[in-house]
Amino acid sequence: MHSAMSGNRLVIWGAIAADAAIAIAKFIAAGVSGSSSMLSEAIHSVIDTANSCLLLVGEKRAARPPDEDHPFGYGREIYFWSLLVAMVIFGVGGGMSTYEGVQHLIRPQRTEHPTISYWVLGISMVFSIGSFVIGIREFSRQKRDDERWWQAFRRSKDPTVYTVVFADAADLIGITLAFFGIFLERRFDNPYFDGLASVLIGFMMAIVACLLAWESRGLLVGESADPRSVQAMRQIAMQDPDVRRVDRPLTMQLGPHQVLLTLDIVFREGLSAADHAAAVDRLEKRIREKHPDVRKIFIEAQTMERDAPQADRSTR
Repeated sequence: MHSAMSGNRLVIWGAIAADAAIAIAKFIAAGVSGSSSMLSEAIHSVIDTANSCLLLVGEKRAARPPDEDHPFGYGREIYFWSLLVAMVIFGVGGGMSTYEGVQHLIRPQRTEHPTISYWVLGISMVFSIGSFVIGIREFSRQKRDDERWWQAFRRSKDPTVYTVVFADAADLIGITLAFFGIFLERRFDNPYFDGLASVLIGFMMAIVACLLAWESRGLLVGESADPRSVQAMRQIAMQDPDVRRVDRPLTMQLGPHQVLLTLDIVFREGLSAADHAAAVDRLEKRIREKHPDVRKIFIEAQTMERDAPQADRSTR
């Protein structure tokens, strides 16, 4: 858990450092050149910096221990902060970039000193690629060999990593759009290309925000654990010699690395209360060995004789 959190902070701090440096350079270039797409990219970088800070706040608050008001801990708070990030990207970043582009289309003006814009965009591309590589390396640790990147994103329960990866990917696309907007404007002497690039940057940010918001929504309302992991937990229980039937396990993601598991198990006939307790302890140990993210296990034990509850055991 500690190593995972440290890896996440490395990804986020790398993104903050890159975005802050890029934002300063883009604002300077936008002021000198008067480019609409460059200003949109500067806004984009400021939003990314703010969002990374929000993720750090969310991660810190989610790490708080359980208390009387929140007996299962605060792990799911990170999903609230990731949803807030998506709203900021959509409302502030996408909205301001689109507005700036539309204003430029209504009142077009030529950009000046394109060389400084090209240099800033090139340097920004280097910083963004570096941050993107860090994020991809961390995200690849969560990815299985037999799944695609999109499937890994849908399965991931850790928004602090995939949010940064998506934001960095959006940065690379935005930088490319800004470059072509300025280049085509200079090439064809048409300022509308710069304004159009700004609008496209705004739309791109809105799309990324919607994707992140959709994923955060599912996690925030109580998404189950990964189906493969759930099935593997059921198989562990079924392999116990004292178990005769295991109904469909119920799981809930309490945080990026925190899972709640409920099992309804029918044990074989003739087990004493001590045998039930020993079997429950054995199952808990085996499940936690294979799935360390399972923090809470609740087992309802039944026997085949009456198929009615005989022992109700929960662990923390």
